[in-house]
Amino acid sequence: MSATLATISYIGATILFILSLGGLSHPESSRRGNLYGMIGMAIAVLATVFGPHVTLSGIGWIVGAMAVGAAIGMYAARTVQMTQMPELVALMHSLVGLAACLVGFANYIDPAASANLSHAEKVIHEIEIYVGILIGAVTFSGSVIAFGKLSGKIGGKPLTLPGRHWMNLTGLLVVIYFGGVFINTQTVADGMTPLIVMTVIALLFGIHMVMAIGGADMPVVVSMLNSYSGWAAAATGFMLNNDLLIVTGALVGSSGAILSYIMCKAMNRGFVSVIAGGFGSEGAMPAAKTDGTEPVGEVTPISATETGELLREAKNVIIVPGYGMAVAQAQHTVYEITKHLREKGVNVRFGIHPVAGRMPGHMNVLLAEAKVPYDIVMEMDELNEDFPTTDVAMVIGANDIVNPGAQDDPSSPIAGMPVLEVWKAKTSIVMKRSMASGYAGVDNPLFYKENNRMLFGDAKKMLDEVLVALKS
Repeated sequence: MSATLATISYIGATILFILSLGGLSHPESSRRGNLYGMIGMAIAVLATVFGPHVTLSGIGWIVGAMAVGAAIGMYAARTVQMTQMPELVALMHSLVGLAACLVGFANYIDPAASANLSHAEKVIHEIEIYVGILIGAVTFSGSVIAFGKLSGKIGGKPLTLPGRHWMNLTGLLVVIYFGGVFINTQTVADGMTPLIVMTVIALLFGIHMVMAIGGADMPVVVSMLNSYSGWAAAATGFMLNNDLLIVTGALVGSSGAILSYIMCKAMNRGFVSVIAGGFGSEGAMPAAKTDGTEPVGEVTPISATETGELLREAKNVIIVPGYGMAVAQAQHTVYEITKHLREKGVNVRFGIHPVAGRMPGHMNVLLAEAKVPYDIVMEMDELNEDFPTTDVAMVIGANDIVNPGAQDDPSSPIAGMPVLEVWKAKTSIVMKRSMASGYAGVDNPLFYKENNRMLFGDAKKMLDEVLVALKS
């Protein structure tokens, strides 16, 4: 393939990637967006493999590696459960960061990469390598820790080391110092020492950064790491002088940054404070209250049969799904209940909080998988004003996103966070396995309100019983 044809292919792939992002902005066009993205990636890969920069002898190695990767990807796509999607996404981000690191080192030791470059061009090229490896290392180690937290292999409590901010600042200064040393080295052998030192510091920083972030902020972490992986790809594109990688990385990096901002806004959190970490730890929790404002009263349990009776008599129902629904794989039963109620003339809608679940859009994907109509799945801001006229608000496995303490308790760690105001409904029903606090580790006064009922047990089992009660 000629260089001109490869460039045209890259332009076509870029357009398809932009159309893909546009399609993913709405559930009804998401399938088309995914298709555009797949076609664009296929064109990009083919244009690269058969482009002017790959020799015939290297194609065999590339095809072999692609076959192995495709086999792993197909296996993962078929076996990974929907509840495992957040950690899978984090794992994919780590691979992008690892690739950026490996490409950076390979590019640095390749004599052909810097041949025929002027001194200024060589300095710029080495800065690209240094920054690319730096971002890639942080993305790799941070994503691995995020994978561990999301999969439960690492506890959700943040690790807040004494003087952690000073440690981060010291690490940054050391990285900048060794960056100057790296640029001024004369040989590859001399440059490897500062490069390796920086890589180790970046890996440690990625670990420390994500370990210091609490469970409640994990949706922001996922989108943040998505942004990092994009910038790592863009840096790789600069190293390889590949325009498509630069543009694609910039698209992913900027969209991930925007999404992170939206997530932070939805939690009333500053992006810097999320990165600083400490949310959800004992050190960040407020002191024990002695003014009588802590949650008081008794919870009122309800049976599945009684829940079915309340739903049967209701005219307006809002369902608020959370991670518990995903764990129980209850979305299909939720759809059957929704379908039955709508056939009886009940107005059923779903309220989705931006940070529900463990990754952005987690609940939307689960409901789409269960064939829940898009037009009744609504965002928090679209529904909050309707709770006072709602007969039953049903919370399935959610906790922090329906916590009235966010509005009523200024000392709460989630104070100011916008929440779904389910307690304003005539009756709210919370489905939980136990009275344990949510992922943020914050108690929920909702459970003790007079109009609230607690349906304890596995969400799938309880909802199956509710469905039977509805149809009986």
